[in-house]
Amino acid sequence: MSRRPNRPPARVTVRPTPVPPLYRFGMQFFAVFSLAMLLAFWPSYFSRLGSQPSAYTHAHGLTMTLWVALLIGQAWLIRSGNRATHRKVGLLSYGLVPALVIAALAFMHYRLGEVAGLDDSALYFMALVVNALVAFLLLYGLAMWYRREPAIHARFMIATLFPLFTPVTDRLIGRHLPAIVPLVPRIGGSPVIPTAGFLLADVMLIALSVWDWRNNQRRVFPIALGVLVLYHASVMTFYQFGFWHAFGEWFMALPLS
Repeated sequence: MSRRPNRPPARVTVRPTPVPPLYRFGMQFFAVFSLAMLLAFWPSYFSRLGSQPSAYTHAHGLTMTLWVALLIGQAWLIRSGNRATHRKVGLLSYGLVPALVIAALAFMHYRLGEVAGLDDSALYFMALVVNALVAFLLLYGLAMWYRREPAIHARFMIATLFPLFTPVTDRLIGRHLPAIVPLVPRIGGSPVIPTAGFLLADVMLIALSVWDWRNNQRRVFPIALGVLVLYHASVMTFYQFGFWHAFGEWFMALPLS
């Protein structure tokens, strides 16, 4: 009885899972933002780490830098397929986000403490910082709420950077695009340069909303856009209202700096 020769097992080609376009965009977006942040704050902060006037500056700078680094690292882990590590590293945000908020508020308190009284410019600046943190926390909270739905979670995490645009865009415009400054509105006699950053953030979110709806039928970015528009409107109007004056007086009476 003849025996059939053993055939070698058929080769199975395992193709890597393609990375969705959104994850590639997220990685690139975070990287570009980090480079822009480095460029914007190099003259005043990163090149002068040893000569900052206060520890509040370092606390604010460190927590913001760590947040951007965390976003880049998390996007890279997802692109690399390391979802388990991504989930473990994500737990760090539960400590980093409160630290970021406290550091930003303490730094704002320190900065406003150097100003004589709460005029329109000071109240506008307070809305710029406080309401940016509210928008940031809302988007981060939504990202955590949908943490078990990766597609929605990733979109809200990308959106957390949009309320943080203006510290970067203000400095880049003031240093490299001064022709824009006369075109922006004024509050208390000072140009509101953040409006240029507002416009950039809104245009980007509109473009993301259109792209995502056409390709994935997702409504996450329109929600983020709505949050951002409300934030921008509050910055331009809150300084006129009595309740914001009362909040400003209460906040500056706190022993934060």
